[in-house]
Amino acid sequence: MKQITDTILMVRPVAFRMNEQTAVNNYFQKDVEGDDINALAAKEFDKFVAKLRSVGVNVIVVDDVLEDNTPDSIFPNNWVSFHQDGQIALYPMFAENRRKERRLEYFARLEEAGFKITDIVDYTSAEEDDIFLEGTGSLILDRVNHKAYCAISPRADEDLLIEFCEDFEYTPVIFNAYQSVGDKRLAIYHTNVMMCLGEEFAVICLDTIDDKKERKNVIKHLKQDGKEIISITEEQMHEFAGNMLQVQGMGKKYLVMSARAHRSLTQDQVSRIEKHCEILSSEIQTIETCGGGSARCMMAEVFLPKA
Repeated sequence: MKQITDTILMVRPVAFRMNEQTAVNNYFQKDVEGDDINALAAKEFDKFVAKLRSVGVNVIVVDDVLEDNTPDSIFPNNWVSFHQDGQIALYPMFAENRRKERRLEYFARLEEAGFKITDIVDYTSAEEDDIFLEGTGSLILDRVNHKAYCAISPRADEDLLIEFCEDFEYTPVIFNAYQSVGDKRLAIYHTNVMMCLGEEFAVICLDTIDDKKERKNVIKHLKQDGKEIISITEEQMHEFAGNMLQVQGMGKKYLVMSARAHRSLTQDQVSRIEKHCEILSSEIQTIETCGGGSARCMMAEVFLPKA
């Protein structure tokens, strides 16, 4: 099994803006005034893709469809995950206008690129019962050690997580993660804004796990699997320093993040990451501010076998 891949699927935005339906529990989103938000986002997207391709990452770009009016389509990792045995999982989405993002014709593009799909495991009917599990936004998968780390939230249902783990043979590592919003501690909407898992390390905001027992359990699992724990502060998490993804480039590995996340890191954190791989960062300020998601959310990792 591999933890990282050299192929990612990315969706070029056509109707990007702040999504009012996700803002109810994504406290990272902010509205930005202006008419050319999508044009700015598309420009950031293209620069980001070019950077990834320049280091040898195989980026398969698909175009969103304007008629669907899907402001968050730039974040495909929430509705789909691709697995090494050829299986694809489709996930139930909290916001109704995000459900249209699930476009099965993208899979034909992957098949054209030489990938083999054996089966689609579809959890989307859970939406009828208002039950959600938003892909690798909710699930941080340790694909080598078969563990699924998940912070429970309105977008990550515990029972559905357990069902996923039974289907895909993962051990669930369940906890609650909170952020300070005003004077309240509220659930973080996606696990992948407070945690990233590389081959040999984890970047994680342990301060968000308020329950000491749960925090100890997460640390125990990471240490058990030989991961170096690189802690970030809650302030750094708000700069998207938890929203990173390790990828395989041409002969080198990279930890991909936004320029904003990169700027928030201390020299010590940078050195600890660079023991394991190089950092690749790109400026995606518009996407982060309006979308409330960052570099990791934009990349759906393709682990499918070659046909």
